Amino acid sequence: MIEWFDDLSLGMRFKSGEVSVSADDIKRFASEFDPQPFHLDEAAAEKTAFKGLAASGWHTAAISMALTVAVRPFGPHPLMGLGVDDLRWMMPVRAGDVLHLEGEVVELTPSRTKPQGVAKIKWTAYNQRGEAVYTFTPIGIVPRKPNLAS
Repeated sequence: MIEWFDDLSLGMRFKSGEVSVSADDIKRFASEFDPQPFHLDEAAAEKTAFKGLAASGWHTAAISMALTVAVRPFGPHPLMGLGVDDLRWMMPVRAGDVLHLEGEVVELTPSRTKPQGVAKIKWTAYNQRGEAVYTFTPIGIVPRKPNLAS
């Protein structure tokens, strides 16, 4: 079980559960956070490069964050970070898509001055056809195991 930075290792893999995305979900998110026609209206979306209703990339990012939190890659510790590297949207998420995440630990850097480390996990969101739709690599701060000798 992962509890501390010291429990993580390069190449360690994670996989999330699944979430279905509905047209109502897409429109609800877009109406509040990304009110563009290709996220809100099927007819308008048909006339765009998306050729149909597509979830906001930020909606896909929010879904991915929720899936990441559920995986608990840092055990009991919250997912706190310094930023995100390599954020990319590869293809649109559509109504009816079922998404899941897969992640791999790609970098581990212990702090020289604080009881923590920086962990980078490259996450990729896939749809039900196994197509990568989104990828991001958060720069996570994870506590180190307390020194029991002190």
